Amino acid sequence: MTVTEPIVNGTSCVSINAFSKDIYNKAVEFYAKFLELDNTSSNDTTTILSNGLVSLKINYIEDSNANIKSQKQVNYLTSVVETQDWRSHVSQSLVFNTSDILSLQEALKALQFPSQVYPSTLLPMEVYTIDPIGNVVGVTSTKNAVSTKPTADVLTAVTNSTVATRSPSAQPTRTHSLTDLSYRMKTTDSYPSLPKESSSAATNVNGEKKAIAVMTSGGDAPGMNSNVRAIVRSTLFKGCRAFVVMEGYEGLVKGGPDYIKEFSWEDVRGFSTEGGTNIGTARCLEFRQREGRLLGAQHLIEAGVDALIVCGGDGSLTGADLFRSEWPSLIKELLDTQRISKQQYTRYQHLNICGTVGSIDNDMSTTDATIGAYSALDRICQAIDYVEATANSHSRAFVVEVMGRNCGWLALLAGIATSADYIFIPEKPASNGEWEDQMCDIVSKHRSKGKRTTIVVVAEGAIDADLTPITPKDVHKVLCDRLGLDTRITTLGHVQRGGTAVAYDRMLATLQGVEAVNAVLDSSPDTPSPLIAINENKITRKPLVESVKLTKSVADAIHSKDFKKAMSLRDTEFVEHLKNYMAINTADHVEPKLPVDKRLKIAIVNVGAPAGGINSAVYSMATYCMSQGHKPYAIYNGWSGLTRHESVRSLNWKDMIGWQSRGGSEIGTNRVTPNEADIGMIAYYFQKYQFDGVVIVGGFEAFESLHQLEKARDSYPAFRIPMVLIPATLSNNVPGTEYSLGSDTALNALMKYCDIVKQSAASTRGRAFVVDVQGGNSGYLATCAALCVGAQASYVPEEGISLDQLQQDIVNLGEAFDRSKGRNGFGKLILKTTNASKALSAEDLAKIITDEANGKFDCKPAYPGHVQQGGLPSPIDRSRATRFAVRAVDFIEESQEIMAKSRAADELFDAEDKQVEKTAAVLGVKGSHIKFTGIRQLYDFETEIGKRMPKVIHWKDTRAIADHLVGRKRVD
Repeated sequence: MTVTEPIVNGTSCVSINAFSKDIYNKAVEFYAKFLELDNTSSNDTTTILSNGLVSLKINYIEDSNANIKSQKQVNYLTSVVETQDWRSHVSQSLVFNTSDILSLQEALKALQFPSQVYPSTLLPMEVYTIDPIGNVVGVTSTKNAVSTKPTADVLTAVTNSTVATRSPSAQPTRTHSLTDLSYRMKTTDSYPSLPKESSSAATNVNGEKKAIAVMTSGGDAPGMNSNVRAIVRSTLFKGCRAFVVMEGYEGLVKGGPDYIKEFSWEDVRGFSTEGGTNIGTARCLEFRQREGRLLGAQHLIEAGVDALIVCGGDGSLTGADLFRSEWPSLIKELLDTQRISKQQYTRYQHLNICGTVGSIDNDMSTTDATIGAYSALDRICQAIDYVEATANSHSRAFVVEVMGRNCGWLALLAGIATSADYIFIPEKPASNGEWEDQMCDIVSKHRSKGKRTTIVVVAEGAIDADLTPITPKDVHKVLCDRLGLDTRITTLGHVQRGGTAVAYDRMLATLQGVEAVNAVLDSSPDTPSPLIAINENKITRKPLVESVKLTKSVADAIHSKDFKKAMSLRDTEFVEHLKNYMAINTADHVEPKLPVDKRLKIAIVNVGAPAGGINSAVYSMATYCMSQGHKPYAIYNGWSGLTRHESVRSLNWKDMIGWQSRGGSEIGTNRVTPNEADIGMIAYYFQKYQFDGVVIVGGFEAFESLHQLEKARDSYPAFRIPMVLIPATLSNNVPGTEYSLGSDTALNALMKYCDIVKQSAASTRGRAFVVDVQGGNSGYLATCAALCVGAQASYVPEEGISLDQLQQDIVNLGEAFDRSKGRNGFGKLILKTTNASKALSAEDLAKIITDEANGKFDCKPAYPGHVQQGGLPSPIDRSRATRFAVRAVDFIEESQEIMAKSRAADELFDAEDKQVEKTAAVLGVKGSHIKFTGIRQLYDFETEIGKRMPKVIHWKDTRAIADHLVGRKRVD
């Protein structure tokens, strides 16, 4: 065990007292082993232990009373640390620092004296134990005792340990958070001297730099340019050479410097803000033949390429894996026909291939989202929103055709996000003629309840159970002939592919590009070709062949009329979305699912600032309640509205028409918490209306509200009901989740604003903008926006603004403008979260930067303000709001039995019961799962209450990637 760079309460030497001879001797033995000393110099009263890095003085002072207190302290702390966070129970502790937390943890366990070692579930970079005197001894691998940033060594150790425990069948899968990939990105020196990092993985057997090429193939998709940019710059950063293959597989077949080009750092400047794919794509019939693949192999070898990353759909990735499998025979044939030399044959024995999925259809199995899918969905939802406005004017019906040959994801998600009356998807067709009756039935019921518009979404691959295509014209005819509706057809076509990528696709493409480079460098000749995927909020590696095989199996199952199998092969999120759509679309139009004795009264309330998706959550919660048989209530204008005006109303379907796609909050919201409003009155109204559950939608004030209601269960039986918080805030600062409703909408609004400002800066030449970003004490929005728009720097409250870093950033800006030489596209942005500095506003920063630029460039402030809170919710926030709302109602249903006894008799209520505690929970996305976490656990142990932030910032390391991809030098 080695303890290095010690920090002991901020000093390098500390003195502690033992109050009995026995405890004194045990303490000497404990710390001698802890500090790895073979010998100790001691006398009867004092021992000084030192390993050259830290000195520890142990004094022996005979005091029986103090010794009794010391023993009690040991016993008390032993009971505390087994279940709780010791930091909330001690005023002093000894804290050491190490670079190898895993080895130290094992060594401490081996001591078995005097107590066991407790790994921290809250901070995995920390372990702690109790010494014989009663002191808590903590060891951390962070930079200091209060930091949450791990050292590179511990990250590597944790990663290696995690990978080692996985079964061989799981390879090459490796999971990392969507906002935590920087463990792969090490610190470099300065830009423009990038790249500086190099390793054995970055060189070949001859010690030469490896060359990694990227190509885009198949149909274009928004976000492909971000993927190419990330791959090129990550490759250069890793110390390798970067190539691009122009025009997809056609470029491989044609070869030469016009088609296989070496790219520099500046060649991909501005790519993220552009739609389509700048390096071109083309379907190539020649590559499907062996001779075409033979030419491709020859041209890659001639260019000196070692690895190929392909961004495309299942057809493109199938071709890529076939190319790799044939590689040994291809290069053997090239050698035999003297098209390559013996040296080249030896040098290029293996071709590593990796796939990133670019497809607007989102039809690839094993991944939740493909690059471009959410951008296409955004275009569709925007078009339907527009169409519905004109439909409402004339009380018309519109049939909207969207892409999706073998996958109905676009149609399904558009149906959810826009509350479409009916959808047609290939995975779940109805019998011939049956779909006509079903559609007319639901449309008639919607119309009879007062809805003036009808929207039917048809996937281009829509079929009936006999595989007969269902076209928009077929649907149009039925709506006209059977219902007499004035009907129009809108075919969106390639509009769905066009335009720039939304924020999600820019982030996904960028982070997958970084991981793709890591994957090909990690790969060996025996490693299966990986596919870079995402599951919930984690970037993952999946076997490419298996993913493509599953994808093709869905199409095969549809063509063989095995629709049940086709649905089973879709990912669970797709199946869940379909179930949710069917439930919220029927609302109170059909017989409820649950029997009368299982039906509940469930309330929903919005607390905090407005956020995109709040209305979607209310609409989905209410309509799902109706379909189950529950009675949904809305508490209007937050807790203060309830206590002042008894603003409780039952929700009905007609009044909520259109809420799914509206911004703001239709039932009103404010920041008042229950204690501020009058918690006793809230309990009175809960009892009056006999609520069986409550859903709270909002940010940190909503989090506080849930905590206050849960704590009040002792005093108010009305609160002994299941309660769920659906996080909704652009700050994304609610503990217990990595994603909050509204954060995607805000990020898109900020990204669009930054794109426009950056264009202005580029047009003016020699200008930068400091953009002031909302977010409170959370830098999430500024960090993610910086990644999306390629900002030169971002300042967040978690780091503050150091003068040294500011000075370095000004130097970086000057170098960037020197390189521009007046060319287009050199507008520069700096993003600053408002609370990043109380002393320096965006205007102050702009003045400082202008003054320090010495006339080379100037800087202006920009304030997007509440634009970040407004606007229509994004499709992601709409669809996730529906998903969360349904999950919340299910949670309330499932928790009824736990709370039944507590509600029946006061003497049976036990606030400390773990099962009861869990019925007041935060619904959140954690890694690759949606989880419910008890509010007491989150509030007591995982929250910085004063800062209104979680203790562990899940997105913090994303900043390293954002910095590396623009060449920002960080000052330690």
